[in-house]
Amino acid sequence: MSPTSDASNIDTEAIDALLRKAVDAGTVPSLVAIAADRGGVTYEGAAGSRVPGAREPVSADTVYRMQSMTKIVTTVAALQLVEQGALDLDAPVDTYRPEFAEIQVLDGFDGDTPRLRPPARRARVGHLVTHTSGLGYFAFNADIDRWEKVTGTPNFSSGKEIIFTAPLVTDPGTRFEYGISTDWLGRVIEAVSGVTLDVVFERGVTGPLGMRETRFAPTDEQRLNLSALHVRGESGEWVEIDDPFSASPEFWGGGYGLYSTPRDFLKLQRVLLGDGTFEGTPILKPATVEAAFTNQIGDLEIPASIPTSDPRLSCDFTVGPGLKWGYGLMLNTTDAPGMRRAGSGAWAGAMNTYYWIDRTAGVTAAIYSQFLPFADPEMLAINVEFEKALYAGL
Repeated sequence: MSPTSDASNIDTEAIDALLRKAVDAGTVPSLVAIAADRGGVTYEGAAGSRVPGAREPVSADTVYRMQSMTKIVTTVAALQLVEQGALDLDAPVDTYRPEFAEIQVLDGFDGDTPRLRPPARRARVGHLVTHTSGLGYFAFNADIDRWEKVTGTPNFSSGKEIIFTAPLVTDPGTRFEYGISTDWLGRVIEAVSGVTLDVVFERGVTGPLGMRETRFAPTDEQRLNLSALHVRGESGEWVEIDDPFSASPEFWGGGYGLYSTPRDFLKLQRVLLGDGTFEGTPILKPATVEAAFTNQIGDLEIPASIPTSDPRLSCDFTVGPGLKWGYGLMLNTTDAPGMRRAGSGAWAGAMNTYYWIDRTAGVTAAIYSQFLPFADPEMLAINVEFEKALYAGL
């Protein structure tokens, strides 16, 4: 596909070479990179094959497990309800989901018995949007990991509704704690809208944007185009593993459940780059987009490094100091030299997919692979080199 915007200053050959070098060296199993400005697509490139040892190449139309890149779609759907006056971010979560009132705070363990207490305050819907509700993830919180093990409760990858009985790990509003907040937000959206989350997405986001490859349950045809999920074998080679996530979940995971393609997902990135509109189709109001790129956690900060509780699934996620959270987006508060500007929004997915939106420079981009563990240092380094090469042409 040829870029639809003027990309004359972008050294596409250098970026192509960067991707090929990383794959040829075995650093990553495959890569797809894509970028756009406010006028359209400015770069697409790919290297590697969809399945280990096969010749079928990956491309911007390859299907990927989006994992936590799902969170921004759920957030956009929630913000649409706010614009419609149907959802109040300041309302307690249990206003919409009464069962949330039963969730307590995990305050330690007496042997293998969890010690629970009532939260100091009620969590608001806004806490779910900003990951300040107190809900955690087993892969990044050792207490939740232990709670799941001693209670026999499966983690969110099981697709079982019992995951919504997991306790808080801190009082709402007291710290940034990455976890299942956005899955709960999806439940709130369903309660407000009266339909399931997949229908909400189709009506308000993916349908209007023509994101036909973005869905919770891939079709048989899409599964044939799905990138394999990789891990390193004993000899260091890339091998395919089974998908750890349930193919028949009891709920649609607003925090992790979508499948999409780089070309499809870029449309939503361009909505946020374009003040809420994509090629004439309004999705959000400009003021709502502005709020999404504004610090919504006050004096709280995202930890400079989020340590892993399970090295098989994630490395320590080191993001650096001074970061804030808007609505669905991690915000950097200073310019990154030769890279994104202050106020840019970004996030990632657990299978090593990453995107950012820089409204100051007028660019959005993403880079995709499909392997574990997340936050692989070499993959993060490739992401940095891609970003630097892209900004060198701006």
